[in-house]
Amino acid sequence: MSTSSGMVIQDVGGRDAPPLRGAWLALLTVALSLATFIEVLDSTVTNVAVPSIAGSLAVSNSQATWVISSYSVAAAIAIPLTGWLSQRIGEARLFVWSVLLFTLTSLLCGIAGNLELLVLCRAIQGLFSGPMVPLSQAILLRSFPPQKRVLALALWAMTVLLAPIFGPVLGGWIIDQFSWPWIFFINLPIGLFAFAACTALLPRERPDIRQPPIDMMGIVLLVVGVGALQAVLDLGRDHGWFDSPLIVALSLMAALALTCLLIWESAEPFPVIDLDLFRDRTFSFGVAIICLGMVSFSVIGVIFPLWLQTVMGYSAFQAGLSVAPLGILALVFSMLIGIFLDRFDARVVTSFGFLVFFAVLAWDAHFTLTMSFWQIVTPTFIQGIGLPCFFIPLSAAILSRVPNEKLAAASGLSNFLRTLSAALGTALSVTWWDNRAAHHYGTLAQSVTQASDGTGLFTRSLQTLGFGANPLAAIRDVVQQQAYMMATNDLFYVASLVCLALAALMWATKPWRGVSAQRAGH
Repeated sequence: MSTSSGMVIQDVGGRDAPPLRGAWLALLTVALSLATFIEVLDSTVTNVAVPSIAGSLAVSNSQATWVISSYSVAAAIAIPLTGWLSQRIGEARLFVWSVLLFTLTSLLCGIAGNLELLVLCRAIQGLFSGPMVPLSQAILLRSFPPQKRVLALALWAMTVLLAPIFGPVLGGWIIDQFSWPWIFFINLPIGLFAFAACTALLPRERPDIRQPPIDMMGIVLLVVGVGALQAVLDLGRDHGWFDSPLIVALSLMAALALTCLLIWESAEPFPVIDLDLFRDRTFSFGVAIICLGMVSFSVIGVIFPLWLQTVMGYSAFQAGLSVAPLGILALVFSMLIGIFLDRFDARVVTSFGFLVFFAVLAWDAHFTLTMSFWQIVTPTFIQGIGLPCFFIPLSAAILSRVPNEKLAAASGLSNFLRTLSAALGTALSVTWWDNRAAHHYGTLAQSVTQASDGTGLFTRSLQTLGFGANPLAAIRDVVQQQAYMMATNDLFYVASLVCLALAALMWATKPWRGVSAQRAGH
């Protein structure tokens, strides 16, 4: 593998059958992309279905959120196990069975008649979903000829990036037109098609007769540590974070288990998680940057629609439509980057992507309560340029120097850390948003007094409009709305600075010249 003048994607052909060509390669790409799409979609589409599920199953909204939490915890445990499982089962075999079982559990979720059964089915579905995204990435790389592997990464990235954007829109439309079980039933035809196509097209793997011993201690520590950490992120806000003994106990459990896991795996000859991957500077630095980038992106994915619904009065479907334009330019630029990335320094493309995020988030930091729909949508539309510009080059960089036999493990570990970072960003941003709103509310409320000329003028205006019976309640609502608007601006501003720092940090890395796959294996 040449690294003298560029970042190179390894020849992952190895012992495998020659890459597919023509229509067969296109069909396999579609099948892999659709499988990835429904997996990523299922992690977001249920967010808008919580009220509908709660009403249908006669439970509270907080109880219904376990439908989301059970899935995310199970998937978080399964993703880092991908490399270890693929060594024992085979990448293609593990992938097709994951797709089939994911599809069948989607059916079980749709016909579940009570919350307990639905949560159980979602947890099982999450376990089967874990290997799907990292293995689809690894298999797609193996299936494309060397000179086309950056394009393969771009096609894979499109599904990973666009599914969370369109998930809430699609979920809201399905619930409005049909009912919540259909958000699971739509997986059936797509999943069965992906299973059939991948089973027919992927080469049969010979089982590896050199089966290493099972790292049982590593598996136990991984399940306990990652499960407890994901539970903290999912439940922390509702339980008041570290004011809750449950969250404190889960945090201590996660910290102890993960610390022991790192110590154990560093000395284990056959580890369930290969920490040696972090010895490569490109892999470790690329993972760090993409994780911080996903933390910033979570602000757009979570706070933006939350602000539209709770502050601006948009419906869930309208909020989804406001975010959806992000995917238009993201789709276009994903294809352009896949075709032309070899001609550019990866640092230039990635830094440009982060600078686009910086500019748009700084623009968002000046939003006001009087913004129209199109004034809100315009910067979101432009932001679609930046998303693939940072995600695709970094995804290529992370796997560029990974040996063939460690490709699935590297993809699983990087996708796990990326997903965990997005969950961390979501939890922290929502909590910080509420805290900043409370701070601004306290500051603004100090000026609302009987002696204030502004308060008197506003009260008289309310009386003129017929709100004289309870003007203080109306004033309180206005102050709270403004407080959340100011908190939203604060969050956008901080996220913009993070993106600016990441754009600069890219230039501290080892110089990369494109992502050349044409000399792979030389």
